[in-house]
Amino acid sequence: MPEKEKGKGAMTVEEAGRKGGEKVASERGREFYEEIGRKGGEKVAAERGHEFYEEIGRKGGEKVAAERGHEFYEEIGHKGGQKVKELIERGKKE
Repeated sequence: MPEKEKGKGAMTVEEAGRKGGEKVASERGREFYEEIGRKGGEKVAAERGHEFYEEIGRKGGEKVAAERGHEFYEEIGHKGGQKVKELIERGKKE
């Protein structure tokens, strides 16, 4: 991380970015970020296509599998199954 220049009171790039981000967030609100995120996502989808998302999903899945292993998938699968079971039981009672 860059240090401040002595005697000038300058802020780091990180500090300036954080302050600028906080100011924009307070002035424009959550909707602004939602809108620019949506526009950015639409542009990437139009430029790169479906295959791009398949590739990054595959790469991400491979990385998680390498880092967390088979047991992780067993655990999240069990949790998901328990949630489905709970929802089915709740639906039967209604």
